Amino acid sequence: MTAVILRDMRSRFFNHGLGFLVVSLWPLAHMIILIGVYAVMGRKAPYGDSLSVFIATGLIPTLAFSYVARFMSISLLINRTMLSFPIVTVTDIMMARAFLETIAAALTLLFMFVILIAAGENPFPVDPFEAVYAYLATILLAVGCGFVAGVITMFLPLFATIFGLSMIIVYMASGTLFVTASLPEPIAYAFSWNPAFHAVEWMRLAYYPGYSDKWLDKTYLISYGAVSLCIGLLLERMLRMKMREG
Repeated sequence: MTAVILRDMRSRFFNHGLGFLVVSLWPLAHMIILIGVYAVMGRKAPYGDSLSVFIATGLIPTLAFSYVARFMSISLLINRTMLSFPIVTVTDIMMARAFLETIAAALTLLFMFVILIAAGENPFPVDPFEAVYAYLATILLAVGCGFVAGVITMFLPLFATIFGLSMIIVYMASGTLFVTASLPEPIAYAFSWNPAFHAVEWMRLAYYPGYSDKWLDKTYLISYGAVSLCIGLLLERMLRMKMREG
């Protein structure tokens, strides 16, 4: 697993370990651009005094899920040649990528905090424990979905593209750019089937005490992530030999 981590870090960008920092800059750039666009448009924050913080509370869990799960889905394809070494297992490759993408997501979060503080904002949640729980539940969801997608992609490479495109739907239905309570009930109910939606709701509840928790289901989010991870591990155990045979 350590060997896979080091190989991934060196091969992702510039053939140097420090190039891995670029991984965390993509979602960071996404957040900065979107916050800038809404600031220019003169949009007001539905909750709190800062539009930047409000948008960040939605983007951080959504992008963490999207990037971690999407890059895990292609990890086995990228590192297929490493399976020729008997000591390297499919689980090693998947867990190595999960570790790297989680670190990248944490760096993105850290950079975003630093930028908001430098801009004179207050990015600290009212309930830090709930914010941490929401973020950890998001990572569990991302790793679980990424594991399942990674195994499927080994047998159907086109699935990686399908899975990547599905992240657009997840993003649009996550409630990142709007307040769920302001939506018509049938639409909000439809969005509630999206597990990333609950990650955003949970995170915003940690920041804004008056935020409505009508549609928040913490059990659904955690269960979805845990069951997905179990399914992914089961598929890997059942199909391990076939994946090695190519």
